[in-house]
Amino acid sequence: MKKYKQKTRKSATSRFKITGTGKLMRRRQNMRHLRRKKNKKTIRKYRLLAEVTGRYAKKIKQMMGLA
Repeated sequence: MKKYKQKTRKSATSRFKITGTGKLMRRRQNMRHLRRKKNKKTIRKYRLLAEVTGRYAKKIKQMMGLA
């Protein structure tokens, strides 16, 4: 019986990044539009990546073919 390779989901690879230590990072929301009414400080905070934890992280790593 043949064993099949698991395909990576390209949408997941484009949206998430894995660090050297194995953490899963994502971009923050609220950065695309309606930025005029937001503070400059807030906009700077949105540039930083956020860590994905828990079950979501496990599921996304599985999508990327790493789990």
